[in-house]
Amino acid sequence: MTPEERERYRRGPVTLAGRQRPGRTTDQRLLEEDAPGGWNHSDPWRVLRIQAEFVEGFEALADLGPAISIFGSARLGEQSPYYAAAVEIARGIVELGYAVITGGGPGIMEAGNRGAKEAGGVSVGLGIELPHEQGMNKYVELGVDFRYFFARKTMFVKYSSGFVVMPGGFGTFDELFEALCMMQTHKIDMFPVVLVGRDYWQGLLDWLSTAVVDGGMVNPLDIELMRVVDTADEALEVLREAARTDPVREVATP
Repeated sequence: MTPEERERYRRGPVTLAGRQRPGRTTDQRLLEEDAPGGWNHSDPWRVLRIQAEFVEGFEALADLGPAISIFGSARLGEQSPYYAAAVEIARGIVELGYAVITGGGPGIMEAGNRGAKEAGGVSVGLGIELPHEQGMNKYVELGVDFRYFFARKTMFVKYSSGFVVMPGGFGTFDELFEALCMMQTHKIDMFPVVLVGRDYWQGLLDWLSTAVVDGGMVNPLDIELMRVVDTADEALEVLREAARTDPVREVATP
């Protein structure tokens, strides 16, 4: 991405740069307590904008078909073994008959879209307005930009038949625990959640299995909602097993 592209700021369908670039995101303005009361900033007006985001997302993805989402850090580039693993996993996902959905940005997201595109599958990116614009990576073939995180997260959950979670930061954790919470509370059907990289994830699993389970905060069975693996082949095998019992489709399994 060029310096000029980094200076561009996407706000829904609008691109801003230079003096037009805002200092705060749409989510910030929505959630701040001392928001201005003008009609174009008031909460009733925002409801219409939020509604429009859902309509645009549903319309864009309505004919997508079965898909699996890949999450992970934007900071892990081509030099990372996790980038290579994400490319390989995405290729395998396409071979299983699924589209691939990512957050549309760089790093692991780019790797997921790259693997899908190179395998001849459907490569989807769901972008988000951020203070420092990332933009869609060049491997995204179907991209949707969102102002609001909650609208974007709804699209991930609604259109995914599984999550592959590579190492990442708070954004990755947010998507992971969103899915776990919704499955635990039976808001959505169970689907595979695959954590790739035992060295990275094992500390979290150990903490959940001890402090959280022992404290009675979650049921031990809740930990089993996640499968941790080390390789792309292991991740694809978990997805392959889940695909055999997927009630909405027939999957091309080897």
